Amino acid sequence: MSETATYNVPAIHCAHCAMSIREEVSEVEGVDDVVVDLETKIVTVSGSDLDDSALRAAIEEAGYEAA
Repeated sequence: MSETATYNVPAIHCAHCAMSIREEVSEVEGVDDVVVDLETKIVTVSGSDLDDSALRAAIEEAGYEAA
């Protein structure tokens, strides 16, 4: 079953930020797709059996805090 999680990441501001987050979050088990919207500063993750703690940890590993 597919599900979606969204995170507000206020510190993202450039393509490099977005790439870093996409790379880290893509490694989390169950993740199928990661979309980073620089305008709204929203990270949307799609997949199955998504683990909120693991996704937040991946965003932090990329150097950002998910609000």
